Amino acid sequence: MIVVTGATGNVGRPLIEALTEAGEQVVAVSRRPLPSPAEGVRHAQADLGNARSMRPVLEGADAFFILLAGELLGHGEAATELLTAAKDAGVERVVLLSSQINATRPGVPSHGRLREFEEAVRGSGLDFTILRAGGFASNAFAWAESVRADRTVFAPFGDVALPVVDPADIAAAAAVVLREDGHAGRTYELTGPEAITPRRQAEVIAEAIGEEVAFVELTREAAHAHMAQFMPEEVIPGTLDILGEPLPAEQRVSPDVEKILSRPATPFSGWVARSLPAFK
Repeated sequence: MIVVTGATGNVGRPLIEALTEAGEQVVAVSRRPLPSPAEGVRHAQADLGNARSMRPVLEGADAFFILLAGELLGHGEAATELLTAAKDAGVERVVLLSSQINATRPGVPSHGRLREFEEAVRGSGLDFTILRAGGFASNAFAWAESVRADRTVFAPFGDVALPVVDPADIAAAAAVVLREDGHAGRTYELTGPEAITPRRQAEVIAEAIGEEVAFVELTREAAHAHMAQFMPEEVIPGTLDILGEPLPAEQRVSPDVEKILSRPATPFSGWVARSLPAFK
């Protein structure tokens, strides 16, 4: 049995689908009820920030996927308490979805919680794998409303390219390392197959919907105000630093998705094709 947290998100949903298609029994954990869980999926309403609420969920599990929601990045019980609960429950394998920032900008205050979890996972005594993801292709959903209404994308740093990763690729990689041997003790960096600018992303969306989409470049201040509507305040400055002045390591295309999945990573155009209804 595999316990999956973040069950309602862009990674959790395809991960659960991949695991059930592989014949695994899954416990999908979320703080809100799940609508009609699929066959082979049991829903558990629990709070990842509360180790006590997770203890009964973890009983009988072989593997545990940890995804921290944004509101848990700055507070919550010690990560060691959650990992202790997992070990006490008999869990043998844990996979943590972390961030590339932990490698490229280890001192960034906004990701201290993720660093805490990485350290706890490494010291847990469990077989562990850490997946450090770059920027998500699905962040482009933030443009969906303006594309539908005005055929316009508003974004900062229009000509700065980053290798954004399809969340479905993260889910597919997580499904492999949760089920297969040979990944214990490893840290993988997950990116897309090419660096792509926000301006080019807008062009890809335009090509997919068959209509012109204007690109309007925001100032850093305007972007900060916009992101504050859906991101924790402490995460925004570091995010803007990466978007505007990425380090060479943050622009590098990693081979790890292809290494894990034995296929190339999905390009941004592939994510758009699958997500097209959001932009029409």
